[in-house]
Amino acid sequence: MHRVLSDKRTILLLVLPGLLIYTFAILFPILLSVYLGMTDWSGIGRPNFIGLENFKKIIFADTTFWKSLRNAILLALAYVFVQHPIALAFAIFIDKVGGRAEKIFRTIFFIPCVIPVVVTSRMWVSLYDPQYGLINKILDFLRLGFLKQQWLGDTKTALISVIIICMWQGFGWALLIYYAGLKGIPEELYEAARIDGATGVKLYTKITVPLLKPVIKVNFTIAIIYALKQMETVYLTTNGGPGDASQFLANYLYIRAFNSYQYGYANAISVLFVIACLAVNILFQKIFKPENYEF
Repeated sequence: MHRVLSDKRTILLLVLPGLLIYTFAILFPILLSVYLGMTDWSGIGRPNFIGLENFKKIIFADTTFWKSLRNAILLALAYVFVQHPIALAFAIFIDKVGGRAEKIFRTIFFIPCVIPVVVTSRMWVSLYDPQYGLINKILDFLRLGFLKQQWLGDTKTALISVIIICMWQGFGWALLIYYAGLKGIPEELYEAARIDGATGVKLYTKITVPLLKPVIKVNFTIAIIYALKQMETVYLTTNGGPGDASQFLANYLYIRAFNSYQYGYANAISVLFVIACLAVNILFQKIFKPENYEF
């Protein structure tokens, strides 16, 4: 084995298949997008090279692009600061319930994750319907009719309505990951802490949360990636409207490419999209260095 690992030719042959797959599946499409982003290609005919004009327009004049990026960041923050604390609390609750009830609750909370996005999106569109939707009907029943809204049709409420749908759809995954992490914590640690006098909240702040740091980091990473690439739910509910109130990067890219036939411009957006994802990931890694997220 040592002889094999010390042979550079053998190492090259071993890594070559993966390197080729990475080159043709990831690196080459990115480089092609960079080139097409420097053209005014409409999808038909030969691309006309225009340099950095598309990138300049997006960065300095395209307000929809920046609004889409802002909305994606807001969704990521909603995942991290709203969805995940609730998911962790419910995971702890389910873990402590035990028995048959534990299995029932685990199944109930995971149901939204196994329902197709098309079905859940259309269901929420019906719930948000201003005339016949269940949400406004409940508000009427509670004599809170003054709170009724055109939830997906009003610029003031469209974004928060879409964010709620996204959080509901992904809640089960966040809960399941935390639940799996909790199952990996030995019960002996809790027993030892109780002997030392730790009770209640202190058990979770001194044992549970610190030991879940790797799980929390993974869950946060998944949430941020999902927020940045969010498209299906947006496309099926508001398509970014009204106006650009609920627009997201992936959906905006799709509209530019396949509705407006601005493939060159859409490729420029995709390149900036990749750069934004890398920047957010680097920032996230710096924030979540071990010395920076002590609980």
